[in-house]
Formats: sequence, structure tokens, C-alpha cells
Amino acid sequence: MSPSASDSVVAPAKRIEFDDPHAGAGNMQEAEVTRVRTLRGAWRWALVVATAATILLCINQQFSLRFFLGYTQLNTEYFYLLIALMLPFTFLIFPGTETSPLDRIPWYDIVLFIATFGCAVMLMLSVRKAAEAGWEFGGAPTNVIVAGVVMWAVLMEALRRTGGWSLLLSVLPFTLYPLFADAKWLGPFRGTESTLEQATAYHVLSGESLLGIPIQAFADTVIGFLVFGTALMMTGAGKFFINIAFALCGTFRGGAAKVCIFASGLLGMMSGSIISNVLTAGTMTIPVMKKSGFRASYAAAIEACASTGAVLAPPVMGATAFVIAQFLNVSYAEVAVAAVIPATLYYIGLFMQVDSYAARHGLKGIPRAELPKVWDTVKAGWYYIFVIALLIVMLLHFKRESHAPFYATALLLVLNQLFSKDTRWTLGTINKFLEVNGRTFVELVGILAGCGLLIGAFSMTGVVSSLANDLLRLAGDNALLLLVMCAFTSLILGLGLTTTACYIFLAILVAPALEKLGLNRMAVHMFIFYWGMLSSITPPVAIASFAAAGIAGSPAMKTGWESMWVGSIIYFIPFFFVLNPALVLQGPSPYLEGIGLMALAGFGTLFICGGIQGYQVFVGDLRGTGTLEWPLRVLLVIGGFVVATPGGGIMPLSQMQVTMLGLAILVPTTLLALVLIRRQAPAANQLHAP
Repeated sequence: MSPSASDSVVAPAKRIEFDDPHAGAGNMQEAEVTRVRTLRGAWRWALVVATAATILLCINQQFSLRFFLGYTQLNTEYFYLLIALMLPFTFLIFPGTETSPLDRIPWYDIVLFIATFGCAVMLMLSVRKAAEAGWEFGGAPTNVIVAGVVMWAVLMEALRRTGGWSLLLSVLPFTLYPLFADAKWLGPFRGTESTLEQATAYHVLSGESLLGIPIQAFADTVIGFLVFGTALMMTGAGKFFINIAFALCGTFRGGAAKVCIFASGLLGMMSGSIISNVLTAGTMTIPVMKKSGFRASYAAAIEACASTGAVLAPPVMGATAFVIAQFLNVSYAEVAVAAVIPATLYYIGLFMQVDSYAARHGLKGIPRAELPKVWDTVKAGWYYIFVIALLIVMLLHFKRESHAPFYATALLLVLNQLFSKDTRWTLGTINKFLEVNGRTFVELVGILAGCGLLIGAFSMTGVVSSLANDLLRLAGDNALLLLVMCAFTSLILGLGLTTTACYIFLAILVAPALEKLGLNRMAVHMFIFYWGMLSSITPPVAIASFAAAGIAGSPAMKTGWESMWVGSIIYFIPFFFVLNPALVLQGPSPYLEGIGLMALAGFGTLFICGGIQGYQVFVGDLRGTGTLEWPLRVLLVIGGFVVATPGGGIMPLSQMQVTMLGLAILVPTTLLALVLIRRQAPAANQLHAP
């Protein structure tokens, strides 16, 4: 019995049009640990109040509202006040061990909470005097040094709880390094040695360590963007983005996977979180992909790769992007603009991979009758587009990066209260909003403050400059060799560290050497950022792949290897924009040159994906080439990579020479494949003829 016309339109629409994927979800930005406590009673209210105070303090600082009448707060006092409000909760939310209770808070965690709060307040009250008397270089009172040592210890424990043992073991030796920096066995790492008192004072009182770049980025810009992302989440933007993705992409071949890429990209633009993206978008998209004919591991791999792009996609990128802006001393808007072309190329590459895979396996799109209508979806959530447009205009035109997310959040909440009956906020929603933000703030402060000590240790010893020279000597001043060394180091470090911690390590240790070779600073820092992020889809860690595998019910390691295969284009892109910084919109005429290079890279990617998946667009299924299938696929990947590679600069060939070399590989390869496929088609038809 066939369904009626009305059934074919209405009933399936209920199956495809999703509810809000973020309903009731937290927003853990850098989550590497999954075992967390949900605070209840007085502790929950304490977190809500502390979060509200943190947001108000940030607004006061950014808008110069002078909440403290007759008192001008120093930046360092502001930073310590944020640490005092957020860091102690690390010990309440993140249990100390796998066996620690989740339904109650042990006494030792309460002791750590009180000790952290007390030390942070004491140091906050001391930093003004420290700035006047130069205590960070010596002469600090004993009580301040004691508070500093305790703060150092609790920071390391907070780092362990939020980032795991791998992060602690990577950071702790370097924070202690100034105490034995002059030891002979350190070789090229030898530097200026400090006493415990000197190292402690510098770590907790100077603007180069605990109060350095990571915490400055958090206090100046990250808070506002996290608030904006959470507000978007809790006003139902997730439902809007998922449904608009289905409406626009669902009918294409392999439509469910293309919806996944589009939806995860949109959700990532507002959350900046890889894991939360997998856990929200993935629960919606992976079952639909499996139903459309994608095998479970491949569906999970697509979601993992699409969600990994979350930290690349402006306007709201991951926390690392804000740290990059602080390192380079540029506006966040400049970092976001630099990420546009690389992020676009990444998602274009994913689309092409999925398209070739779907064509090779005969996977069709979702019938239009089963999809939400574009106009109905836009009509229901038009104000999200309006709010994001306001954010972008304020970032790029008015250059108000610290103010933009607060204005955008205020407009979003007003429009949501006026035009949305389903997601209007109540007092309960506000409490939940503050709690979700608080948990995110706590985790990020734990990671960023701990990683700040890393910067302080190298600043104290003065070893960075000599290390850069040693790296250059080791690489023989060969930029390509140094880039490969850096990429490999980034990948290895990324296996044990969060993206932000990995970036900070390499920005201190490797970036100066690359910059000394004359490479563009923005391109160098983006290169490090991208390679550190790749651990999310690269086994043996592959945290995004494993999270997606859990949803898909597929083997974790198999999903990790498939993720590398699907997301392989991202391993190439960082080299492209270091070779020519126009791809990160840097240089004398970046926009014109950047668009041209993006077109060439996109064209090359078309063949890279065709070779990887075994189906070349405009040619056909490469299985039709018989025994030459794999040689032709390899040649397509090589030719595509050559065409996509920018020429000139540190490359020995000009752009024209590189492009012509790539075409010299691609043209005969494509023509041969076309001839073989067309020759085999009539033979196959005759074989199947009655």
C-alpha cells in the first residue's frame, strides 16, 4: 500500500527535522576527561554566583563601567580575581581519581577549594605592591612566597584534573626547569638558573607566567565568546543549524554525510569545541548517515572530521585562537580572518571526499519530501543569522572584539524573548546558563593558568632564543625540513595534550626558529595550531573519532584510521599557507592572491579526493580502469597535491611552473582513466545484455 501525498510530506518531516541537540547539554570546550561531578545544593549556587560575578567583572573591565567606585582595578588584580572565582571549583567539579565519589564532595577537595581561594585572594591583594616594588624579581615577603608555592602546587593538580596525567607530566618538569636550568646535562637547554623564591615570585607575580598570555586571552576575549556560544546553544540555535543543513544539502548524493559536514561546521562556528560538537551533532547525523547506506565506521569518521573543523571555523573559534591573538599581539578579528580560507578549503575537501565516496558506492540523497523546507526553517530562526551578522560586522568593521560578543548576546536574548515562544528564557534558564558557563570557565582556567607557567619558565631562563638557533642549525636553515620537523613534533605533542597546551609549547619552542627563516608569523602560528589539533582524528588518541565511534557503535581504532583517511586534506593545508601566506590573507595583495590560490588548491583537492576515494568527478568510477586503478589513483593524488601547492617563496619553482607540472601529471592520467572507463562500459553492457 503506497502512502498518500500528505503522508509522504508530513510524516517523514517529523523524522528528519530534529529537536534542539543542545537541550540540557553542557559546553565543555577542551574536555579531555569525561568523569565530572554535577554540583548540587549550596555548591551549585556558589558556582552560579561566582560565574555571574565573573561575567560582570569582565563586562566592567571591557566597558570601563567602574563598578568599584573610587578605585581603578589593575589588570593583574582583575586576572587574580577571576582565578579566585573560578579555579577553586576545579577541585569540586573534577574528581581527583577514578574511584572518587561523584555524588558527594570529599573533605580533601573542600580543603583544596579553600586553599586555592585563599592563596588567590592573598596574591590579588599583593600584586599592586609587587608591581610598585618589583617583587617578581626578588624581595617578596615570606607570606607571599608561601602563598605562591601553594598556588603553584594547586595549579599543577588543577592541570592534572582538567587535562589528564599526560598534560601534567608535559608541563610540570618545565615549570620546575628554572630551578636547575644551569645544569650541564641540559646541553642546548641550559639557561639562567633561579632559586625557589625567585622562581615562585616570577611565576605568580609577573605578567609573563600565571598572569601571562593564556589567562590574558581568557579574561579579555574568551569569556565574552563563551557566553555568546552558550546563549546561542540555549536559545535553540542548534536545531536551526541542523535543520537548515538538512534543507540545503539533504537531496545531494550522499546527502546525509554532506548535511553532517555542513551542520557540524555551523555548530562549530558557535561552540569552538570539537568534542561537544561530536556529542551534539553526531547524535543527530550519524544515525541518518547509517540509514542512508554509510557503514558505521565511515559515518563516525565523517562526523569526527567535520567536528574537528569546529576550532578552525570563524567567527567563534576555539580558545586557542584567542591565545594566538595574544601571542602575536594582534586583534582576534585578524586571526579569524586568517582562518577563513584554510577552514573553507578543509570543508570543501570533506565535501569532495564524501561526494566521491557516495558516487563510488551509489549512495543517493534524502528525498525532498522527507526534508524540512528552507523557507520554513529560515522563518523560524532568522534572528540567528541577524545576530551572527552583527558579531561579524563588529569584529571586522568596528574592530571591537572584546565588546562584540556581549552586544551580540544582548541582541540575541532580546530577539529570542520577543519572537520565540519555545525557547523563551525563565529564571531557571538563567541559572542553567550560568551553570553551563561556569563549568566551561572552570575547566579553561585550570588548563590555561597551568600552561601559563610554561611560558613563564622559558621567559625566566632566556633559553628560547638559543634553542631557535640550535633548531636552525639542526635543519641546516632548510625551511621545508624545519616545517616537517615542526609538524611531526606538533602531532606527537598533540597526542598527549589539549590543542591549546600543544600550541603554547610550540609557539614558545619552535615558532621563533621558523620566524627567523623569514616565514610569515601568522602563517607559522596557524601551522602549529593546525598540526596540534590533528591529534583529535589521529590514532592512537583520536578523541573525536573515539567519541563518534561510541555513537555509531563502530570499532574505535578502525574509526580513527578512517578519520585520517577522510580528513587527509587537513594534513596538507598547513603546508600550503606557510608556503604562501596569502592563503591566511597576509602579504601585499592578500585578497586577490588568496582567492586565486584558494581556487587552485580547491581544484587540486578535487583530484586528491578522487584518488583517495577511487571515484573522479567528470571521469567516473576508477574501478573501471581495471589493473591500472591504483597507479592512476596514486597519480591523481600526486598531481592534485602539486597543483594545490603554492609556488615561489621558499619553493624552488614559480607558481606557473608548479601548476604546469601538476597539470602535466593530471591531464594524461585523467584522459587515460576516461578512455579505459568508456572502453570497459560497452563491454560490460554486452556482457549483461539478454
